[in-house]
Amino acid sequence: MTPQQQLAWQCAEKMYSQDGCSNLLSLKIEQMDQGSATVSMTVTRDMLNGFETCHGGMIFSLADSAFAFACNSENQVAVAAGCSIEYVRPGRAGDTLTAVAQARSQGKVTGTYDIEITNQDGKLVALFRGKAHRLGRLVLEETP
Repeated sequence: MTPQQQLAWQCAEKMYSQDGCSNLLSLKIEQMDQGSATVSMTVTRDMLNGFETCHGGMIFSLADSAFAFACNSENQVAVAAGCSIEYVRPGRAGDTLTAVAQARSQGKVTGTYDIEITNQDGKLVALFRGKAHRLGRLVLEETP
């Protein structure tokens, strides 16, 4: 593992330990690197809407968490300044949805991240774009 990957994992682990929403949804961090994160979620019956498909808010939350882990992966506290999502196909109970977040640009203060959410068959479920704003603080008290 590279030093950048180690730092990214340490930042994600700290964030996840304090993230009630990601824990409530049982999100699993699959991969971490500088400016990127892969996070998965299994759709449960509690995540379904009235049409028996995954509620859009659950898909948004998965993508938003992957975005958060990616944009904080360089040990710089960053928050969302804006996000948008396009739903392509529904998720269903039992599906494993995977969000892959990737930095498209990251400056000193602002960054843009794209997140693709796919199901276990590799079919596109949604596209999410997040704009991050760095606050000038460190995620970890001491840089490892």
